[in-house]
Amino acid sequence: MSDDVPRFRALVALGANSGGPGEPERVVRAAMESISELLDAEVEASALYASPAFPVGSGPDFVNAACLCRTTLPPEAVLAALHEAEAEAGRVRDVRWGPRTLDLDLIAWEDRVLPDPEGQRRWRELGLDRQMREAPGELILPHPRMQDRAFVLVPLAEVAPEWRHPLLGRTVREMRDALPEEALREVTPL
Repeated sequence: MSDDVPRFRALVALGANSGGPGEPERVVRAAMESISELLDAEVEASALYASPAFPVGSGPDFVNAACLCRTTLPPEAVLAALHEAEAEAGRVRDVRWGPRTLDLDLIAWEDRVLPDPEGQRRWRELGLDRQMREAPGELILPHPRMQDRAFVLVPLAEVAPEWRHPLLGRTVREMRDALPEEALREVTPL
């Protein structure tokens, strides 16, 4: 890592739920260890958590974590590196929200909004029936459903509690605390 280039805060969510016993935890731990080199980043990682697959019944429970990465890379390069790491871990994108050997999501990059506030809002407000069928063909930042997902916000609150959503105006901690208690109880430390 070079010390003389600007560093940008990238928030990354990690998850896995396929493979044999212990495999999702091993894969997430390995991804957390390699993310520094992968993103030319200084990394602060959360603890590991277990959470039910989403949507309910779509597969085994997940192992989740989050990282705050101070990276030299622009958001598009971060996403490309994350997708490359997923592919190396054997991820195949054949079923929307199906079991995953590794899922690495770029949740936010600084306070960047992509493609623009209206495009981000459109994806954020998309109904569940369409979410299950449609995937964006472009990078959407911040992740359009981060504010709805305890399995993202609980670990993210460990590493970036004060990061503020540029459109919703709430911090990670505030978004986490606004979730229903039932959703928060489903995310348990490993």
